[in-house]
Amino acid sequence: MDLPLKYPAFDIKVKRQNNQTFVFDFIRKKWLVLTPEEWVRQHVLNYLVTVKNFAASNISVEKELHLNQLKKRYDIVVYQNLKPHLIVECKAPYVNLDESVLEQALRYNLILRAPFLMISNGVSDVVFNAVNEQTSL
Repeated sequence: MDLPLKYPAFDIKVKRQNNQTFVFDFIRKKWLVLTPEEWVRQHVLNYLVTVKNFAASNISVEKELHLNQLKKRYDIVVYQNLKPHLIVECKAPYVNLDESVLEQALRYNLILRAPFLMISNGVSDVVFNAVNEQTSL
């Protein structure tokens, strides 16, 4: 999958097996089916570690949380001082970053209470502080 994204290119590990393409997630240390959203997630993870210098050990990927008896699964949470610092919601490059995407990240933040939220489709992204004002990361 070679979708052009705004993030820097990196040495992403990809393999084909049984007519499917897999990508190696360097945070979770396992092979995953390569979907357009996973392509974005892997590029965002690489950006957070190599450009923004967040420690890979402080990043959690696709973990389940419970919200009003519903099971939800966030994309990325970056921790600082053992507390959630940044929630990232990733979408495929063809998905518009609209209000529904932000609302999804805000729902996760009802539980996690991170000061920053980021939504990204790999082509564009927006970062918000906890009071929903646009900011830079």
